[in-house]
Amino acid sequence: MPGPLDGTVALVTGASSGIGEATARRLAALGAAVAGVARRTDRLEKLAESICSTGETMICLEADLTDAVQATEAVRRTVSELGRLDTVVNNAGMMLVGPVAQAPEGEWDRMVDINVRGVLNVVRATTSHLVEAAATSRRGVADMVNISSTAGRVARPGTAVYSLTKFGVNGFSEALRQELQPQHVRVGVVEPGTVDTELASHSRDGVREGIERQIAAMDLLRPEDIADAVAYIVTRDRHVAVNEMLVRASDQTW
Repeated sequence: MPGPLDGTVALVTGASSGIGEATARRLAALGAAVAGVARRTDRLEKLAESICSTGETMICLEADLTDAVQATEAVRRTVSELGRLDTVVNNAGMMLVGPVAQAPEGEWDRMVDINVRGVLNVVRATTSHLVEAAATSRRGVADMVNISSTAGRVARPGTAVYSLTKFGVNGFSEALRQELQPQHVRVGVVEPGTVDTELASHSRDGVREGIERQIAAMDLLRPEDIADAVAYIVTRDRHVAVNEMLVRASDQTW
């Protein structure tokens, strides 16, 4: 039975683990040929082997998306090898939390680089391809989904710079949505709450343990829950645009 994304191509960043991996699997299962982008090619290759073993399609693209040249090349290869680009999921990101006064040198730059500059680099490289896909596909629409966070809606102690990056993604996405709407390119934002991924492990010693204590008794979201949200957005009929989706664990109060 044909899938709703048959004949389309999706690019997923940060596809080597967590939400990105789950999203790549979900979009492939819906019929899309997937280009997975990440820095860890060993994990990408295992994911591609798993996806392709069931008759679906995935290619692996190693890239540091904070580098505009590498981001552009990853998009060029996607279109060259898979023929087009209909869906972009900007998922690659980093969460380094803790009090502002105690932040080590360089920590903020790392988050701004991947959470903001990485998104901008991918958007710049993909927008024209999405416009073309919307104009030429049988679906008559293309999609960009940017993965934000509950921290992009509510700032809390310890999340100052992380929230800065995610508030920025939300604002940028809304302006971009309005710009691309006339070309039938939909822009959506998914704002996950606490998800069972390795994201918290990026934080430094002391901070990481505090996060682990805070969420220890919670029934966390699974990466597949966020992949389902992305899938819902990109499989709507042309006349439906889901611009923002907030997904919290039911135990989460913030």
